Amino acid sequence: MIYSFKGFIPVVHPSSFVHPLATVTGNVIIGKDVYIGPGCALRGDWGGIEIADGCNVQENCTIHMFPGVTVKLEEAAHIGHGAIIHGAHIGRNVMVGMNAVVMDEVEVGDESIIGAMTFVPANTIIPPRSLVIGNPGKVIKQVSDEMIAWKTKGTQLYQSLPGDMREHWAPCEALPELPADRPSQEKLYEIWNKIKSQ
Repeated sequence: MIYSFKGFIPVVHPSSFVHPLATVTGNVIIGKDVYIGPGCALRGDWGGIEIADGCNVQENCTIHMFPGVTVKLEEAAHIGHGAIIHGAHIGRNVMVGMNAVVMDEVEVGDESIIGAMTFVPANTIIPPRSLVIGNPGKVIKQVSDEMIAWKTKGTQLYQSLPGDMREHWAPCEALPELPADRPSQEKLYEIWNKIKSQ
């Protein structure tokens, strides 16, 4: 669901995928290989939203701002399910965890990780490569090379998802029972705890 507002029409690169149950309004610019999941609300009504190449904004996220502000997601930013970004600047290759809230005029430095359910108050400046958790969010340590490599691999999976969606995704009717020839799910990624235990 893509809507113009006061003369602003969203711009979406053809390589990206915006789910038809996401709502994109007004002054929104979406770069290459971006995934926008169902239930997302990207409201470029009072200000702008710029989503750079290779980002993903997962299911039920909200991106909005105070009037006159432009929200920026730099290249390969990874916004987890249910997160809210309000008037913030999210740096390159950052991960914002599920149900986190990042408030107005926050600047999240490149390659930082914001933990799930973390609340980052307005006007917070987060240095690059910071791991932030809590309410209010606090920097607890630096992001390691191992951790950022794990994050980057996960984001690369999402960068391939727009193409996979265009090739394999289609509306269908549910089956009444499990078929005998149902394919097995391929294993594409390991969660962090499993990586650490190996």
